[in-house]
Amino acid sequence: MRHTDFAPLYRSTVGFDRLFSLLGQVSAADQSAPTYPPYNIERTGENAYRITVAVAGFAENELTLETKENTLTIKGTKEVAGEAEPKSEVLYQGIAARAFERRFQLADHVHVSGASLVNGLLHVDLVREIPEAQKPRRIEIASGSAKTIEAKQAA
Repeated sequence: MRHTDFAPLYRSTVGFDRLFSLLGQVSAADQSAPTYPPYNIERTGENAYRITVAVAGFAENELTLETKENTLTIKGTKEVAGEAEPKSEVLYQGIAARAFERRFQLADHVHVSGASLVNGLLHVDLVREIPEAQKPRRIEIASGSAKTIEAKQAA
């Protein structure tokens, strides 16, 4: 991939430096990025999303979800089989059972609302909750004559 220079945009914008650094990271992404385990990202509502990760062979206690600084990290570590189980010879192993770590960058105000493991698929539900202080609000415009009358009464 080619490198994109965002320097000209820094001259005419204020407060978008985090966005430009994220765009730089995406443009610098290597084709050798890990592809295991496969996943889907879907929009389930106006402010709701779901990440579905294929984790066949992993139990709930072998999976860890963590959010920190707008990053969702999903880790899977396979427990070592105990000695009580009879050993068998694997002739072909098509189901991967290796440890993994998958990271997802979350936008501002996106939070994990829940997670479930169903039929080998880990579903992570996300919701975007914009604080009241940052929601658009309508501002009433006072007429010019009202301000003039108040100014005359004060004088």
